[in-house]
Amino acid sequence: MPRARPAAIAFDIMHDIKVIRADPVAFDAGLARRGMAEQSETLLKFDTDIRGYKNTEEMEAAAVKEAAREIGRAKAARDEALADELIQKAGLREAMSGALVTMRLTAEAALSDHLASLPNISALDVPDGLDESGNVVVHTRGTPPAFDFTPREHDTLALKFGYDPDTAATIAGARFAVLKGPLARLHRALGQFMIDRHVETGGFTEVAPPLLVLEKAVFGAGQLPKFADDLFKTTDGRYLISTAEVSLTNLVREKIVDAADLPLRFTALTPCFRSEAGSAGRDTRGLIRQHQFDKVELVAIVADAEAAAAEHERMTAHAEAILDALKLPYRRMLLCAGDMGFSARKTYDLEVWLPGQGAYREISSCSDCGDFQARRMDARYKTKGEKGTRFVHTLNGSALAVGRTLVAVIENYQRADGSVAVPEVLAPYMGGVKELVPG
Repeated sequence: MPRARPAAIAFDIMHDIKVIRADPVAFDAGLARRGMAEQSETLLKFDTDIRGYKNTEEMEAAAVKEAAREIGRAKAARDEALADELIQKAGLREAMSGALVTMRLTAEAALSDHLASLPNISALDVPDGLDESGNVVVHTRGTPPAFDFTPREHDTLALKFGYDPDTAATIAGARFAVLKGPLARLHRALGQFMIDRHVETGGFTEVAPPLLVLEKAVFGAGQLPKFADDLFKTTDGRYLISTAEVSLTNLVREKIVDAADLPLRFTALTPCFRSEAGSAGRDTRGLIRQHQFDKVELVAIVADAEAAAAEHERMTAHAEAILDALKLPYRRMLLCAGDMGFSARKTYDLEVWLPGQGAYREISSCSDCGDFQARRMDARYKTKGEKGTRFVHTLNGSALAVGRTLVAVIENYQRADGSVAVPEVLAPYMGGVKELVPG
């Protein structure tokens, strides 16, 4: 079982400076794939300064100890003049030591801040590319429905079922939604169906996590500092979660997990909150891009890169299983290095077919983060009989975004008369409601 780490144990964060020191060229090449300029020269300058300060501190500390002994000998010999002279010199050395400590701490803070701004290094099997044009289709599943009428977009249809954006705007402003009646029930049914499937067939442990978290938890998941503008922050310094990944991943924060207990798999159905900074003009209509939305999240904690690679495939397959059960056409995309999220080393996106838009749109993102988040959280594991601890590897995936799944159901199950059939698999959650009928 997880146990708390002693507070006195130091740990590295973000990237291992020893790895960068050993092969700065490879590190810069990895960042270049993420669209970033070389960073190793700046990082290693901080590193060299820090090590230099430490070495000088040690020499000064030894000199101060020797000075103390000399002062003791001078006083024992009743040579007060020599003792006073030695005390003055020792004071200067102590002042020098204090200055060195200040300089070292300043350099360490600068190095830490710089490392915190750098994304994870992508896995070797991730394709090159700086934007979505470099993404690769892994496979396509399901057949888009054939309609004998022109399919409509979800927001036009949903207005007749209880979707009320105007009232939502008067309550909360733009990019919020009010759902009523059978539409609200269908939304709830989708979330309940997903969470039940992941618990019952995926071996995930359901969690009801905090929706408000501390800054260190957001930092640990890699949301800070890069995505500060996309987060809602409270007046007391807490953050509304943008994804349950933040809370679930931090369940192992500052803990040592027994290797025998791995993997750990968690799932949660929660509201999520995003300011959608920088998305002006994108998906302003409908339910695609909201400030508040529900999502089922999957998080896994494993031991190493090999286990993470296998878990990544497993997790993505569980997200796909939801789409398969709902009989929604979709495709799996392998994201290129430049299009991945900040914390990811490899990401699969699932894109569902939306007939009203005539396009595939993202509905899930499943990422292997390696030990990147674990370093930021100081999350480790220990194998019985072995010395020391190692950082765990973390993975996360949307399975699925509930609102976007509702959009996909409405558009794929629409009929010519404006009604929408309810997927059969949701029957136990709908209380006999088999279709949404325009009101």
